[in-house]
Amino acid sequence: MIYYDFHIHSALSPCSDKDMTPNNIVNMAQIIGLDAIAITDHNSIGNVRAAMKIGDAVGVKVVPGMEIETAEEIHVIALFNTIEAAEEAAKEVYRALPNIKNRTEIFGNQLLMDEDDNIVGEEEKLLVSPTNLSIEKLLELVKSVGGLFYPAHVDRHSYSILTNLGFIPEELKIDGIEISKKVEDIQAYLDNRPDLKGYRVLRNSDAHYLADIAEKDAFLTENSIDELFNRRV
Repeated sequence: MIYYDFHIHSALSPCSDKDMTPNNIVNMAQIIGLDAIAITDHNSIGNVRAAMKIGDAVGVKVVPGMEIETAEEIHVIALFNTIEAAEEAAKEVYRALPNIKNRTEIFGNQLLMDEDDNIVGEEEKLLVSPTNLSIEKLLELVKSVGGLFYPAHVDRHSYSILTNLGFIPEELKIDGIEISKKVEDIQAYLDNRPDLKGYRVLRNSDAHYLADIAEKDAFLTENSIDELFNRRV
């Protein structure tokens, strides 16, 4: 059994709190008792390596990840089994972003940090933009490097595959869906959405503040993260 939270934003996401440093995130996860987390900044993995080093030191598995925005303005959680696979996908995602410079006075800072939480740079391209990748193309990219693909917060009224498309196309071989923590009775929600029957459900925090990181409640039945990737669609 693995207690997890696979949707956490660091200070690289401009909408995230400046206290969401690699050390703060990983150590909060350890205090809560989580076994595994994913840093899933918008369209970037810039702070993942630092968090992975900290996780290795304190015994929290940090899974490389991103929250990627498709051309249809759908948010997707992509998880990767290795940092190399994540970096390969991240290069293509970065190329697919429009060349819009971040305006910190409007969107906030996009801070790159090392494992000691030193600021080592700042991403200048605005990360909270839709890429030019369709959801089909993004799925193809993530699967090409062995990643997992979960449409994010499908229950929300914005940036959701169900809101923006109205349904999940059958030909999309997704690995599951994410239902946000704002849905208190998940079974009641699923009972009202028979179209979601059969999909694996992730329950993540989408934390932008340390206090929002998920408590020790959602868990995987696998014994390791490798098992999670080995059973992908």
